[in-house]
Amino acid sequence: MQELHDAPLAPLTTLRLGGPAARLVTATTDDEVISVVREADDTGTPLLIVGGGSNLVIGDKGFDGTALVVATRGFTLDGTRLELAAGEVWTDAVARTVEAGLAGIECLAGIPGSAGATPIQNVGAYGQEVSSTITEVVAYDRTARETVTLANEDCAFSYRHSRFKADPERYVVLRVRFALEDAGGLSGPVRYAETARTLGVEPGDRVPLDTAREAVLKLRAGKGMVLDPEDHDTWSAGSFFTNPILTADAFEAFRARVREHLGPAAEPPAYPAGEGRTKTSAAWLIDKAGFTKGYGTGPARISTKHTLALTNRGGATTEDLLALAREVVAGVHRTFGITLVNEPVTVGVHL
Repeated sequence: MQELHDAPLAPLTTLRLGGPAARLVTATTDDEVISVVREADDTGTPLLIVGGGSNLVIGDKGFDGTALVVATRGFTLDGTRLELAAGEVWTDAVARTVEAGLAGIECLAGIPGSAGATPIQNVGAYGQEVSSTITEVVAYDRTARETVTLANEDCAFSYRHSRFKADPERYVVLRVRFALEDAGGLSGPVRYAETARTLGVEPGDRVPLDTAREAVLKLRAGKGMVLDPEDHDTWSAGSFFTNPILTADAFEAFRARVREHLGPAAEPPAYPAGEGRTKTSAAWLIDKAGFTKGYGTGPARISTKHTLALTNRGGATTEDLLALAREVVAGVHRTFGITLVNEPVTVGVHL
């Protein structure tokens, strides 16, 4: 277990932003993770859990407490059952399941970050969500002061949300268990229209696993969503805003604003979201409100490849990024009456 003081946090995040931590501890076993968490709780020390750093926006003043880097390792396959230690690199784990001929998370290729973060956000992309394959999450419960195992139905998964995100101070994810599918080397049914078009198949079709993974990696790279140190479009936290989910009344009011702004024939993107709700596209809202790819003049700008990513062009501060985020939120609300919600976790700052 490594311990540093007044340690920089920016290099541990994909945004490369944020001030230092008063104390930075790197834990490589579950027992070490639990020990550091218990010590922080016993002494009343603020605690920040750091995985892959792909979903963190840390304030310029840093973090006055203990930042715990979860660097545990463990990839165990038993038939179609997969267990990952929280510190496993997610995109590497996906590649290994594809090599093993197992379907279920192949369309989540290229997503930066650690395995332990995936249930917190209910990570999803290109027609797959981890909640569809997660069977159990092993976590340290800081309230009960014990390790617990939560079944899928106890995780309260929903769109980019979970029990862990709803109560962020309670659980520290240690291990994640999945049930994958042996489909004879084929992917799960292709559910996302853009992926199907790229693959030249119909939604619901299956393709070779590696073909699906490579198609997703190509799509993500085209949007600056595959990490590349030389490409500032990838110096981001991925999608900065979640797609809004609206009630029937709210969606009709939104449609009226769209027609008022874009013309009587204009229609916004609309996807069923269950229980009389409709999901629309945050990227579309941002673009149509006037914040196009590459928007901005300072060191924090919208990606040149994707309007959902706010990027550090080099030399930005967290406040630069937040100023841009606030401008986008205000502009979208002014134009369409919808308030965008940030997807990344903010530390010491807020929108």
